[in-house]
Amino acid sequence: MDALVTTRDLCKSFDRLEVLRAISLDIQPGERVALMGPSGAGKTTLLKIIAGLELPGRGSLVNRAQRSAFVFQESRLIPWRSVRENLLFVNGQGDYREVLRCVEMEEFENYLPAALSGGMRQRVNLARALITRPDLLILDEAFRSIDLNVKLRLMKAIDRRWQSDKFTLLCVTHDPREALFLADRIILLSARPASVLLTIGVDMEKSRDISSYEFLAKEASLIHQLADL
Repeated sequence: MDALVTTRDLCKSFDRLEVLRAISLDIQPGERVALMGPSGAGKTTLLKIIAGLELPGRGSLVNRAQRSAFVFQESRLIPWRSVRENLLFVNGQGDYREVLRCVEMEEFENYLPAALSGGMRQRVNLARALITRPDLLILDEAFRSIDLNVKLRLMKAIDRRWQSDKFTLLCVTHDPREALFLADRIILLSARPASVLLTIGVDMEKSRDISSYEFLAKEASLIHQLADL
C-alpha cells in the first residue's frame, strides 16, 4: 500500500534561517503520528508544507489525501457567523449536531465566536475539521488552550472518531501524554534546523487508559527521552 504522505530530504529556509533539514517521512493511511521536539524547531512549518500551505525549499513531498483538515494553534473561526454556520460553511451537508456533541459544544450552536472562551472556540475549530470527514487530520498543538479535563475528553472523542473513520492523524504536541494517547508512532525532531532524531513506536492497544501502569510507565520513559534531547 502506498503511503498517504511521503517526504524525501525535505528542506526549508526563510532567507538565511534554515528551518528544516532533510526530513524524510512515510505516513501510512490510517496511521497516527505525533511530532515532538523543542519549541521553534520547525514542526509547524513541516505541517504547513504537508498541508500545502507552505512550499518546500528543496526535496519532495507527496500527499495523497483527498480531504485534509488542519487545526491550528489558534482558532480561525469566521467572527460574524454562528458556531453552526461556521461548521456548515466548510460542509453544508455535514451533521453539525453530531460533531458538536463530539466536542461537547452542542448547546452553543447559535453563539458567535466572540461570545465563547478561547478553549471553546478551539473546540469549535476541531469540530469544523471533523465535519469535513477528512482522510488526513492535522493538529498543531490543538489542545494547548483547553483545560485538562476537557482536553482528555476531546482526545477520547478523537480516538472514537478514528476507530470509526480510520483517518490518518498527524499532530504536533509538547505533551507526552497527548502523544502517547493519540499516536501509534512518535517522531522526535532536533532543534532548528529540524531533522529526525528518533522514531518511537507506541506498542499499546489502540484505545488507551492513561491511568494504567503500562501507560504511566511509557509516559515516564518518553519524558526521560525528551529530557535528553
